[in-house]
Amino acid sequence: MSGKKQKKVDIVSVAKAVKVSASTVSRYFNHPNLVKLATRRKIESAVRNQGYIRNRAAQTIHGIRSGTIGVLVPTLDHAIFAEVVQAFSDTVAEHGFTILLASYGYDQKREYANLRKLLEHRVDGVVLTGLEHDEAIFQLIDSQNIPSVLMWNYAETSRYPSIGADNALAGKLIAEHILSLGHRDIAYMFPPTTGNDRAEGRRSSVIKTLNAAGVIVPEHWQLTTVYSISTSKRDTQDLLKAAQKPTAIICGNDILATGALYGATAAGLSVPNDISIAGIGDFKGSSDIEPALTTVRLPAKRIGQNAAITLANAIVKPDEIVTGTHCEPELIIRGSCAKI
Repeated sequence: MSGKKQKKVDIVSVAKAVKVSASTVSRYFNHPNLVKLATRRKIESAVRNQGYIRNRAAQTIHGIRSGTIGVLVPTLDHAIFAEVVQAFSDTVAEHGFTILLASYGYDQKREYANLRKLLEHRVDGVVLTGLEHDEAIFQLIDSQNIPSVLMWNYAETSRYPSIGADNALAGKLIAEHILSLGHRDIAYMFPPTTGNDRAEGRRSSVIKTLNAAGVIVPEHWQLTTVYSISTSKRDTQDLLKAAQKPTAIICGNDILATGALYGATAAGLSVPNDISIAGIGDFKGSSDIEPALTTVRLPAKRIGQNAAITLANAIVKPDEIVTGTHCEPELIIRGSCAKI
């Protein structure tokens, strides 16, 4: 092995290889959308060939952005969160950013600890999931004066700009649809709502809408079930063992609705002839099961894309006013519900 130490590759050597200025190479990293596609490809090739790695720490010291965004989600176990994070990640990449992702299992203490770690990495912006968080979370973000958005839920009066769907409206839409089919013996199944303002918003709205129509759900038909197809299947089977059965089950998300559909079938009932089942979310696969699931579409991809654009602009253009975006939910009528 040669004892001669190889010269460290720097931005100037990359620029010389491509025959552009060092500022153009810097722009390629920080604002790739401002560099012509042909030039971007040449720079990317030179970076790969020379093994150039930017010194993020040195750039941060000199006031240059780190190029990272911290994303906090309650869980990655569910397809809907994976979809929104993927859309967010793909879109911010077009603006020159990479995400640092952390999940906290609906635990506020873990969320706070993870947020501190992300801020220690000098992220340029922060994404929180949902509207409601411990006040210490908001105080920490405010103390750092860092651009932040709330993703997944929308409210006009949210603490930071929110990009998402109105979950109360989603609950109202599905409840109104079940009522319009003539159902009055209605059960509902929701996940635990502690630390989950999305589920609570849907649940409260379903109850309010049913009550306004004169429908009071018996206590033993008010089910709380964890995000699990197997658990929701079992709980549905238990529900349907009784002599008095509901004619419809409203579920707080499509995972629970899928399990409920399987549970009803296992109990010997036909969906939707004997019982109607509806969900919320329109997860991937909800249109493929038999019968296809009636649900309310929460536009995860659009939410992720809009949140990414909003936060990237807030970082790059700090003097501009940032506003939220309501990505409206949409009732999707399929085969799992029928008139009474």
